[in-house]
Amino acid sequence: MLYLSLIGCHTDNKKSRNKDKPKTQPATQVDSTQIHSMPKNASVDLVTGRFDFHKRNDFVRVDDRFANKEVYLQKKTYQAFKAMADSAQKDGVRLIIVSGTRNFWYQKSIWDRKWKRSKASTDLAKAKEILLYSSMPMTSRHHWGTDLDLNNLNNDWFEKGEGKKIYDWLKTHANDFGFYQPYTNKSLHNRPGYEEEKWHWSYMPLAGPYLDFYNKHVTNKDIHGFKGSDLAPKIDMVGNYVNGVSVKIKNYK
Repeated sequence: MLYLSLIGCHTDNKKSRNKDKPKTQPATQVDSTQIHSMPKNASVDLVTGRFDFHKRNDFVRVDDRFANKEVYLQKKTYQAFKAMADSAQKDGVRLIIVSGTRNFWYQKSIWDRKWKRSKASTDLAKAKEILLYSSMPMTSRHHWGTDLDLNNLNNDWFEKGEGKKIYDWLKTHANDFGFYQPYTNKSLHNRPGYEEEKWHWSYMPLAGPYLDFYNKHVTNKDIHGFKGSDLAPKIDMVGNYVNGVSVKIKNYK
């Protein structure tokens, strides 16, 4: 969880009574003592996306100046994002959310559309084709309200011009605000699962505990309710995809 505070300015006659007080952390820092505390709203329904984020008071709609469509995030994720976006703006970088929370039914619509469109010869090949960049419902980090896609959904866009400037800024500064890239270059550490997504960033003070919760309460056999869901055990969705994340996220403390 992110605690934001500013170091107060003290006059000389207050120095003696304040000298022993612990210094507060800068606004961009994550309080490491809070990282692994489980959020009170953690539940199987939340981590598998079976809820309506429009009706929950722990989710909020993102202001239009930060998004190109209707986007919802958890309030704590949004607070951290706004701090990051404001900081980026000062450096001439504009961060725009192109996708935020996607519940089970939202993700199912994406999955079903790609399933129908695929020309793969077998269901297994069809599922693996979709899984290059899109999650099975019940397995997406976007269910949690902690993950967001920024600016563009094409890796090539982030390799030159404005895209490179944005990605370079994120690589340098995003971790300071609690945001990490879950799907990095797979060749670096033999990471399984999805291909690299330079646009996808995850708010780890919440997402870290949710991943722990998911692994304790959800198995491949629990994944159901859409075409191809019976393939989840064979593909090992939980092992290869839900946990197919970057080394930084695996080692996040």
